[in-house]
Amino acid sequence: MRFALCVGLLTCLGTAGAVTPVAAIVDCAHAIDVRAGKLLGRTALLIIDGRITDLSDKPESLATSPALIDTGIDFASVPVHALPTHTCTPGWTDLHVHLSGEQNKESYSEGFRLNAADFALRGSVYAERTLMAGFTSVRDLGSSDGIAISLRNAINSGWIKGPRIFAAGKAIATTGGHADPRNGISAKLTEALGYPQPQDGVVDSVDEARKAVRQRYKEGADLIKITATGGVLSYAKSADNAQFTLEEIQSIVQAAGDYGFHVAAHAHGAEGMKRAILAGVRTIEHGTYADAQVFAMMKQHGTYLVPTLVAGAYVSEKSKDPTWFPAVVRPKAERVGAQISDTFSKAVKAGVLFAFGTDSGVSPHGQNAREFTLLVQAGVTPMQALQAATLVPATILGETHDQGVLEVGKRADIVAVPGNPLDDISVTERVAFVMKDGVIYKSP
Repeated sequence: MRFALCVGLLTCLGTAGAVTPVAAIVDCAHAIDVRAGKLLGRTALLIIDGRITDLSDKPESLATSPALIDTGIDFASVPVHALPTHTCTPGWTDLHVHLSGEQNKESYSEGFRLNAADFALRGSVYAERTLMAGFTSVRDLGSSDGIAISLRNAINSGWIKGPRIFAAGKAIATTGGHADPRNGISAKLTEALGYPQPQDGVVDSVDEARKAVRQRYKEGADLIKITATGGVLSYAKSADNAQFTLEEIQSIVQAAGDYGFHVAAHAHGAEGMKRAILAGVRTIEHGTYADAQVFAMMKQHGTYLVPTLVAGAYVSEKSKDPTWFPAVVRPKAERVGAQISDTFSKAVKAGVLFAFGTDSGVSPHGQNAREFTLLVQAGVTPMQALQAATLVPATILGETHDQGVLEVGKRADIVAVPGNPLDDISVTERVAFVMKDGVIYKSP
């Protein structure tokens, strides 16, 4: 005899072994149509097998939904999750996180004390925090030892709770570049550690750049991340010097295209951005010192800016604490943190495409939604901020068929907040309801 156990909205098996579709209704006081850019009134969403299959202005009218009738499920048995004072939006996507770590006073020594397993286990905690904050998808833009890829696989297998992860694996850098793991390490220790290795992603030629992309493919990555310029937290002097030749980035983008990858480019300095844009990267991360020429190039090539305002604010704040960053990092954190929001405001006025990303891991995981408030303070509307975390990331990731909107056929990724985020965007920091793939992870 077979027994079936139904937990939440998970699929149940009948006694004959056939799969019985699982249905539920999410009844929202309001919903946001990010495609049309407007607030809807009461909206009830019918969820079957993790997908939105119908919508109505009241739950009872879904009793005659063909999608429900086709399942043979009795409407009276369908649970209704009422959110009478909440606004529902599509699940949010953060296009720039690092789940394997979180900046702290001991960050620069952790690599000498902790094992890959330690970072992975801690990353599982950060992944759950991110999901509970309303982010049902993330793009992880750099981790060592395949940690983000393993987290992705564990989440997809149902072993741990977390967002849907699109993982870049180890970021590709040049010698001494922002993602060179040897920065700040003595020559003797570097030799003992066996650097460089293929998985380190450190390249210094067109051929090595192409090979690094293939290595990411071998390791199971979903996209490519490069560090086109210096960075704030790397143990090196410059935050903005160009660190790849145009030809090297072109080689990376071409090879990435062969494997169905897009390329995200960390870049603070204008020259590095120009080379990355000309080479065909899809997104520029940070963009701190972008100028009018960079804005024009981004518009011409359809390149998106992912501003990571919350990371800028965080490093600016911590730069005032002499115990937080090494001396070589502190002045970079102060300069970049003070500039990044102003540059983004100029980019918006210039008409540059932009998307939501926080660089969480620099700032604390689970506080990702603070980026919404900072985006609005920088000059975008609340609706534009929400679109930047829903519709726009789906386009960048090539996932418009599956996510980004509350529409029939899309994944049942739903987030609800108290009140109306179009009136007060800060309510995004008080998420009350989280559903991912039809499974409820958080409820009032």
